Amino acid sequence: MAHSRVRKVRSNDPEAMRRRVLDIAAAAFQARGYHATSTHDIMREAGVTGGALHHHFPTKKALGLAVIRDRVGQAVEDTWIEPIRTAPTAADGICEVLRQLTAILDHRGTVLGCPLNNLALELSLADPEFQQALQSIFERWQTALAEKLRADQADGALTDVEPERLAAFIVAAYSGAMAMAKAKQSSEPLVVCAQQLAAFLQPGLQKGRR
Repeated sequence: MAHSRVRKVRSNDPEAMRRRVLDIAAAAFQARGYHATSTHDIMREAGVTGGALHHHFPTKKALGLAVIRDRVGQAVEDTWIEPIRTAPTAADGICEVLRQLTAILDHRGTVLGCPLNNLALELSLADPEFQQALQSIFERWQTALAEKLRADQADGALTDVEPERLAAFIVAAYSGAMAMAKAKQSSEPLVVCAQQLAAFLQPGLQKGRR
């Protein structure tokens, strides 16, 4: 049979195989969506057997939850949370993050959208465990922004804002801009989002720095 000739990857490094499956699954869910991607697709693209896949991920749901936790959550940590924490101010961090993301979209030429937003739209109503896993990432992201905004307030660099509400607004603005960028297949909505957030935040920062 034709499928018997498909070469499978043999590995004595189970953790490396697990990481490869997660990478392949994360990319597939981003490009095609969770429901449109089968476990057979993952097996074929990762070059693993069904036994190897199910050893690490007994069900497709288990794989989906692992992608959310280990890939999507880590992407938000690396792309947003850590840069915001280490930036001089929240505004500086936000502007730099959006600048880098815009450059990535322009270089790639294709807008696949925000992985967290894509899966939230597809899976939040499908299963309570998916909803909880996705919401926890949004909450960590919002909390990190709020903490930085609160620190800016304490330094006198930002006034007249409610950190938690502003953090929620920033996350919502970015998520919406990425959805629009995906629909338009252009980074333009993200550029506009960056400009408006900068205009909103930076006057307060300049006032505080005088």
